[in-house]
Amino acid sequence: MTIQSIDDILVAYVGRGREALLPVLWDIQGACGSISPEQVHRISHTLRVPEADIFGVIGFYTLFHDEPTGRRIIRVCTDPTCALAGADDLLHGVCARLGIHEGETTGDDEYTVEHSPCLGLCDYAPAALASARGQPDVALSQVSVDGLLGEWNGEYFTPAGDARSVLLKPSLSAAPETLAQYGDYSSLRLAIHDLRPEDVIAQVEASGLIGRGGAAFPTGLKWKFTRGADGDIKYVVCNADESEPGTFKDRVLMEHRPHLLLEGIALAAYAVGADKAYIFIRGEYPKATAILADAIREAETAGVLGEANMGSDFSLDIELRRGAGAYICGEETALFEAIEGKRGFPRMKPPYPTTFGLFGMPTAVNNVETLCAVPGIIEQGADWFKAIGAAGSAGPKLVSVSGHVARPGVYEIEPGITLRHFLDEVCGGVTGELQAVLMGGAAGAFLKPEDIDVRLTFEDLRAAGSTFGSGAIMVFNRTVDLRDVMKRLGRFFQHESCGKCFPCQLGTQRQVEILERLDAPQAGDAERLLDIGMTMTEASICGLGHTAGIAVMSVIEKFPEMFETNG
Repeated sequence: MTIQSIDDILVAYVGRGREALLPVLWDIQGACGSISPEQVHRISHTLRVPEADIFGVIGFYTLFHDEPTGRRIIRVCTDPTCALAGADDLLHGVCARLGIHEGETTGDDEYTVEHSPCLGLCDYAPAALASARGQPDVALSQVSVDGLLGEWNGEYFTPAGDARSVLLKPSLSAAPETLAQYGDYSSLRLAIHDLRPEDVIAQVEASGLIGRGGAAFPTGLKWKFTRGADGDIKYVVCNADESEPGTFKDRVLMEHRPHLLLEGIALAAYAVGADKAYIFIRGEYPKATAILADAIREAETAGVLGEANMGSDFSLDIELRRGAGAYICGEETALFEAIEGKRGFPRMKPPYPTTFGLFGMPTAVNNVETLCAVPGIIEQGADWFKAIGAAGSAGPKLVSVSGHVARPGVYEIEPGITLRHFLDEVCGGVTGELQAVLMGGAAGAFLKPEDIDVRLTFEDLRAAGSTFGSGAIMVFNRTVDLRDVMKRLGRFFQHESCGKCFPCQLGTQRQVEILERLDAPQAGDAERLLDIGMTMTEASICGLGHTAGIAVMSVIEKFPEMFETNG
C-alpha cells in the first residue's frame, strides 16, 4: 500500500466529520489489512476527530484490526448451529494445516485465522467470512478446510416463498430482484401523489403491524410520534444489523428483494417527514451490502429515489452504512452511536429515538422485515394485512429455521399455525428425536417436545414463556449436549456485552464462569444463574442485558437435571 493510495482514500473524506469514521476505517483496512497508528493520525487530521477516540472505535468493533494481519483473513463461525455442523473441527483443521493457533498469523503473513460469532448463514453451516486485502469480503457457506485455503466461492442461495407468500416470492432465484422485475414503486407513487403523510401513518397503524426485530412495538405509533416531534430535521434508520445466532431472515430479504426494502424505507421517510435515511447493515453481510448498493443506484437512476422523487416535492437520500462486528449495535441507540462514528454504547432512555435519535433529531428506526411489510399495506390496505395471521399478530411473519430439520431456511408463515405443524409439514420434520427448540434466537427461550403444540403468535408464545424474538427457530435433537449449547450462548453474550453497565458486563462474565463447569455442576449453581439472569434482566441498560440470561433460565426450568450434583 503506497502513501499516495492512502491519500486517494482520505481525499474523498475531506470536509466530512466524525460520522464518516466507520466508512474511512473500512476503506483503509480493506486496502491495508489493518489500521496503523500513522493512519489513525492522518484520519484524525482529515475528520478532525481525536486519535484516542479513533483507537477507541477500532478496539470496540471486532472486525477492525489495529495490528498487522495476514493478506487473507478467515473467520470461522463457532456459534451453536455451525457447531452442530463441525465448525470446531473446521477451525482446528485450518489452523493445523497452516501450522498456527486460532487468532494467529502464518509466518509468511499470508493467512490470519479467527473464530467468529454467527454469520447469518445458519442454513448453510458451517460458515466463514473471508477477507483478502484489496478485495471485497466473501461469505462462505458449507465450507471445508480445502475450500477455505483454496479459491473462495461466495455462491449460495436460500430458496424461499410459495404461491401464497407476500414478502417472499416463489420465483426468487440466486440473482437479486431487479427494478424491472420488482416494479415502479407503485406504493410509494400512490402515497406521494394521493395520500398525505398522516394517511400513510394511519393506514400502517390500522394494519396492526408491529416490529419484526424482537421488540414488537406498533410501527404506526412509532411513526406518529416521530412525525409529531419538534424539529425540522428527521431521520429514518433501517436496522439491518441482524446479528443474533440463528437469525438470517433479513439477509434473505436484502439479498433477494432489495427494492421492496428501499420502497418501505421511502414510505417511512415520506410518512415521518424525513429526506435522509440510513441502512445500517452488519459487517458480516458483504453480499447483501453489495446488492443494496446496486439497488440504490438503480432506483436513483430511474428517478424513483433521490431528488424530486417521481416528479413530486418529496426527496430522499438513502445511505448504506456498514457495521463492523458488534451485536450491541442491533440496539437502536447503540446503532445511532455507530453511525455517528462512536463506539456502539446504548443510550439511557428517555429520551426516546422518536424525539432524540440520530444526531439528536427525531428518528424512526425499524428493522428490515418491518419495512418490507409496508408497501403491501399501502397498496392493498390495512384490512388485507389484518386478514393474514391472528388477532394481535397481524400480517405474514418470516422465521429462520436451523439445526436438526430436514429443510432449514427462511419461511413465510401465517401466524396461528402450531410449531409442531410448522416443523413437521413445512420444514420436512425433525431429523432424529427432538430434544429441544430454542425459540426466538440466542435471547429466546427453550421449549421441550411436549411444548411444541404452541401456536406461533406473539401472544401464545408469550403465554408459553417464550417469544418470537428475532424470528429464529433453532432445533436440537437428542445427539446434542445442551450444556455445550449453553456455553456457546454464554460466551456469545459475554463477548458482545459492551461493558457500559455493570449488571450486564459482570453478569455475562459470571454466567459464563458457571456454565463452563456444567460438566460437574456445584450445589446452588442453578440458583446462582437464576439470580444473575434476573439481575441482568431487571437492571441492565438495554435489551442485550435484559435478555442475556433468558435462554439459560429457561433451561433451568425445562431441564433441571442438567444441574444435578453428585454430592
